[in-house]
Amino acid sequence: MSPTAIGIIGILIMLAIFMTKMPVAYVMTLVGFVGFGILISFPAALALLPRNFYDSFSSYELTTIPLFVLMGQLAFNGGISRKLYNTAYSFMGNIKGGLAMATVSTCTAFGAVCGSSPATAATMATVGMPEMKRFGYADSLSAGSVASGGGLGMIMPPSVVLIIYGILTEQSIGALFVSGILPAFLMTFLFITCVYITCRIDPNQGPRGEKFTLSQKIKSLLGLADTLAVFALVMSGLFYGFFTPTESAAVGVFGVLCVSIIRRQLTWKAFVKSLYETLQTSTMILFLIAGAVVFGKFLAVTRIPFEVASWVSGLALSPFLIMGIIILIYFIGGCFMDSLGLIMLTIPIFYPIVTNLGYDPIWFGVIIVLVTEMGVITPPVGINVYVVYGVSRGVVGDIALEDIFRGILPFLIATVVGIIILIIFPQIILFLPHLMY
Repeated sequence: MSPTAIGIIGILIMLAIFMTKMPVAYVMTLVGFVGFGILISFPAALALLPRNFYDSFSSYELTTIPLFVLMGQLAFNGGISRKLYNTAYSFMGNIKGGLAMATVSTCTAFGAVCGSSPATAATMATVGMPEMKRFGYADSLSAGSVASGGGLGMIMPPSVVLIIYGILTEQSIGALFVSGILPAFLMTFLFITCVYITCRIDPNQGPRGEKFTLSQKIKSLLGLADTLAVFALVMSGLFYGFFTPTESAAVGVFGVLCVSIIRRQLTWKAFVKSLYETLQTSTMILFLIAGAVVFGKFLAVTRIPFEVASWVSGLALSPFLIMGIIILIYFIGGCFMDSLGLIMLTIPIFYPIVTNLGYDPIWFGVIIVLVTEMGVITPPVGINVYVVYGVSRGVVGDIALEDIFRGILPFLIATVVGIIILIIFPQIILFLPHLMY
């Protein structure tokens, strides 16, 4: 049997095991280990497994993940995320679906002090879902808006995925960060529009909330000050070269910690809780990355990625159609693999093809992040869906996994629309990098 055939069988077996609700990281690790052992040798697989896990957990570049998660947890336990939510709620709460709109907007703002999609989703599930439950929102809309909005943390700087892309392609991290700002706002607008249309079709999905006076709305804007201060600290330091992208995560943690202490919003108990939750969330994410790396090594020896890349580059098609095929491959791959693992596996293959076709590497980075953003909310991997599912059980009770996947469908369509807009108008991505660099 050829390596490619074994690879296809391995993928099918992985999908079948996913149906048993076994943790995704364990499934990818198991299938990758067994598949690698069959194709190479089991002694080699036994040597591969601890080395890949150790490399993932000890990687200097990946230290940004626990640091950004810690920044998000400190912001949550220090009341920053609650302030952001209250500000958005003050302006949108009295609209049908307003709480879901506020949740999406807060996800974008919170992404500016977090940088991690699962961490953003977990935080907003804790903050937003109890409120939506209180006002009678449908589980599908409340969970879907949180899981999908959490994906905005991948594109809003500082973004962990953009950092990894920049390291792999040797592109300017600062340019990548500023290139994600306008697309993040575009996706926020499209998600809000999506919520509005959903509630127009079925008003019971998102009833109206409280109405606030103009003075209350203006006063709530003060809740943005903390986030803007931390965002300015991190981004200005990166632009002027005061610290590296990896160090920026530590600077961000320090900034959030200082703000919380100065405002006396972070107790010792909350600080310890932040450390515990950071350890829990970071371990989950790093296990997913390590599992994706093991599975990626298995895919590499099956030569499936290389066969696909060779097939794509050999097509007698226009650059536009080839780019469309690459995006489709990323979308399908994002349904089965963690976004970081997928990018680490495929960028060395597709990046030379894309640059040879004449596409801007900064533009390509943002597009790929948006495409893999769909992967964090689509089955069978859908890490944000499982994060929201796990967190929601502790704050609002059991929500069916099927309801969450049904709730993300309109947001998935909105993401596709956003990607099409950014392909047609690449200036939206490139305007700020060209202006500042």
